[in-house]
Amino acid sequence: MSKFSRTWWGKRFIDALESFTDSGRLGRGRSYASGGKIKEYKIIQGKITAKVRGSINPYFGVYNEPLYTTTIEIKPISAASWSKAIANLSSKASFVSKLLMNEMPDNIEEAFADVNLQLLPKSRSDFNTHCSCPDWSNPCKHIAGVYYLVANELDANPFLLFELRGLSPEKLQQELAKSPLGQVLSQALQDQEAALEPAKSYYTQPEKMPPPSSVNQKEFWLGEKRLPSIVEVDATANIPAILIKKAGDVPPFWHKDSSFIEAMEQVYQRVRTKNKESL
Repeated sequence: MSKFSRTWWGKRFIDALESFTDSGRLGRGRSYASGGKIKEYKIIQGKITAKVRGSINPYFGVYNEPLYTTTIEIKPISAASWSKAIANLSSKASFVSKLLMNEMPDNIEEAFADVNLQLLPKSRSDFNTHCSCPDWSNPCKHIAGVYYLVANELDANPFLLFELRGLSPEKLQQELAKSPLGQVLSQALQDQEAALEPAKSYYTQPEKMPPPSSVNQKEFWLGEKRLPSIVEVDATANIPAILIKKAGDVPPFWHKDSSFIEAMEQVYQRVRTKNKESL
């Protein structure tokens, strides 16, 4: 399920959820995130609040589509611990330069591990979640759907990790800019004027080359290197089950909470296994 996210921090976020959440609920939550079930979504002071559309089920007397309120909070890092983390980040030029230029370092978790902290959540104790639905399990499929939406948001904005941990990205950059390395880089970024160097031409000037005194006719006609006798032709790109994948996880005719693509993958797997046994 971690394929839902593209970046390493988004995948690590999903990996943490998979370690303590039922795979079936995560599958339904994934279909909720990709199927437009999450109607409203906002983050205020590190707290995630979402309005998630529920399912109509006449068997349980639910004839109108319900709307549930879901909240997710990640355990914040204390101010004292943030001071230690920022001091460690400020001592390394690679961290300071990338963070001040709005880039997420690939090894940033090492800086937090050096002071016995973690930026990404790793266990159930790192989350505080609630949903107004009648499901007794936590996380329910509505919370799981918001989880996937957060992972997708982290792909586009990795600095959201700091906000969810209790420190705004602006505050982090302000603290890093106060360090000696940050002051040097900030000064360099503020220097907007640079001396211009005139160029004689925007294009490479052609140069005269003396012709060879003689030409070998065999090399002229046959070339210095022989062409390959067999030319490999690239195979035509093939996307398996393109008609099924084109419809997405929740096509209009699919009324179940699980993913349509995952259900068809199980069907194809059973068919392949059955064919092998019959041989």
